Amino acid sequence: MTDVRLHIYDVTNSGSEKTNNTILNINKIFKDGIGVGGIFHSAVQVYGDEEWSFGFCEQGSGVFSCPSGRNPMYTYRESIVLGKTNFSIFKVNQILRELSREWPGNSYDLLGRNCNHFCDEFCDRLGVPKLPGWVNRFANAGDAAMEVAGTTALRLRQAKTEIVSASKVAYRFLAGVASNVNGTNGANGTNGAVPDSPSNSNRGTPRFQGTWFKNLITTGAKPSSSSDIENHEEDASSATGSWSRRSSTATESTT
Repeated sequence: MTDVRLHIYDVTNSGSEKTNNTILNINKIFKDGIGVGGIFHSAVQVYGDEEWSFGFCEQGSGVFSCPSGRNPMYTYRESIVLGKTNFSIFKVNQILRELSREWPGNSYDLLGRNCNHFCDEFCDRLGVPKLPGWVNRFANAGDAAMEVAGTTALRLRQAKTEIVSASKVAYRFLAGVASNVNGTNGANGTNGAVPDSPSNSNRGTPRFQGTWFKNLITTGAKPSSSSDIENHEEDASSATGSWSRRSSTATESTT
């Protein structure tokens, strides 16, 4: 049984002194001041004097080690003992070999797969608690925001597609109603083929169908132009009157 220690650094490898100072100030305010979090690098030490972490590289594993607390790329902040592992050094080395295969350097992602995510996974396999929430809170919040934004954009695109499709169907439907009414056989009062409607129980009732289409237009599903709507509403109204007169004539003839 041995301690598992987490080493935490301020991320100051931007190449710009101004940016590095800004990050230090952010960490000072948000971590030291109000305890929310900051922009940190982390590494795990277990057995020996080396710490293990993860970073980007174009080829090979992104898992690497360096002397504990001495990573030259960052500014050392503090260390935390997360707990004790019951695994032997042999088992720990086996876990590290597995992680080295599973975490290639080109899979690195600042928000979704960074050094802190690696340390979380390493600690989980060692059987000790994961990192304190404040260590990776900024990355997790950013990742969640990106996911929400992506999901929202997808839903908006889907809604737009559905509205356009419904508009086209309704437009064709109303045009078909007017066409079929104008082509009614007045001799026997029997209509021709009736187009598909929103409800089979309302076939052959142009007034209902025109109202249904008008309500659809009101909710935002519009055809290509407003003039088309007006023209087809007039056609539907004319068709309704014609349909009513011809039905009356056919009824009188049969009586």
